[in-house]
Amino acid sequence: MSTVVLLRHGRTTANASGVLAGWAPGVFLDERGHEQAARAAVRLSSVPLSHVVSSPLDRTIETADALCAGRTLERSVDERFGECRYGDWTGRELASLAKEPMWRTVQDHPSAAVFPGSDGEAMAAMQHRAVSAVREWNARLGRGSVYAVVSHGDVIKAILADALGMHLDAFQRICVDPASISIVEYTERRPFIRVMNDTAEGVLPWPAPAKRKRRTSGDAAVGGGAGT
Repeated sequence: MSTVVLLRHGRTTANASGVLAGWAPGVFLDERGHEQAARAAVRLSSVPLSHVVSSPLDRTIETADALCAGRTLERSVDERFGECRYGDWTGRELASLAKEPMWRTVQDHPSAAVFPGSDGEAMAAMQHRAVSAVREWNARLGRGSVYAVVSHGDVIKAILADALGMHLDAFQRICVDPASISIVEYTERRPFIRVMNDTAEGVLPWPAPAKRKRRTSGDAAVGGGAGT
């Protein structure tokens, strides 16, 4: 069993101005984003993290720095947790992109969305690389590991959709706000969502929520799971 803490980066200058940042360099946290990242670090101070894995983009590195401040943690960068490659959409205003014919595909049928341009990526490919990365880190860090992945909204939504057994076409129903925390517990049988889109203040109780007692053979209920 591995537990993955998914942390979205704090607010950036691009978020504040309604621009799709993608892989554009030089997109950093704004003042509010730094405050959000610091609050998330406090929120996670009770979690016994052994490792932090970050997307290579500036805003996620800054958020990972806040998470690691004052803690002794091993840190890695994994490009597979990087933002979806939006191709020619990178750097454009969301209000303008909403008028594009493909916008509806992205919103209603994202599994069919492939962003335009030579470096445009399919959203299905983005989900595949991110979920594969989680599974590989689970195996690398071993059973009982608790680690954090600092990534981006669409990437985290795609990982959560997979954990929930949802088709990618439904992933837009999931909210992942800046500096929000989601926690997935991966067992041998299935993943369980323990926390999703948490932006509360104060130290997160750990475990969160308390793990359910193992069922006995006489239990009448079938299946299992956890709340969000």
